[in-house]
Amino acid sequence: MNSSTLSLGLPAATMAVFIALAILSVLALTVTIFKIMQFRRIGVGKSTLADQILDDWLNGRPDEAMRKASKGDGVLQRVLHAVMSGLRARPNDPSYAEELGRQSALVELSTMAARMRLLEAVVQAAPMLGLLGTVIGMIDAFSALSQATGAVDPSQLAGGIWTALTTTAIGLAIALVAYFVANWLESQIDTERQEIEMAISAAIHGRVAGGGRR
Repeated sequence: MNSSTLSLGLPAATMAVFIALAILSVLALTVTIFKIMQFRRIGVGKSTLADQILDDWLNGRPDEAMRKASKGDGVLQRVLHAVMSGLRARPNDPSYAEELGRQSALVELSTMAARMRLLEAVVQAAPMLGLLGTVIGMIDAFSALSQATGAVDPSQLAGGIWTALTTTAIGLAIALVAYFVANWLESQIDTERQEIEMAISAAIHGRVAGGGRR
């Protein structure tokens, strides 16, 4: 393949890189919107009702606690319902209630973690695509340079340099945004995990004075 053929093939490769970056940006946006809506739908971060349920349960109002837990639309309420159901079924076997609570927690955490790997993939792939665009742009520039006779016209190099800089910038921008979004979502999941563990422990063993959420 001579340099002329290579040069003719580069615009298609450049376009492919831009299309791939566009697909990654759409993917990241789609996953972000999906996760925000999902977290809202399953009740991530809803702890006020969970506090009320624990107060009722620990203060001798189990029927009221179960009623509130069964109607709750949050992650913590569903986990507490599983724990309290286990304690009612086997009052002398707290390990059974703890196991039911942990099974419920695993289901909830698995739902929250769904599709998070797609954002991680965008974080890793976007800079690599940007680097690929940089390489293609530099090949384009040197291809134009190799075909020039006599003094080199700077405009002949401008296209390749523009491709190199633009794809790198776009790839890094997509990766940075996806990185911060992924970290924010992961922090939501970690916080919910800690809240679940505390709720399970409090329902079974009680909680220290002033141990409620603020």
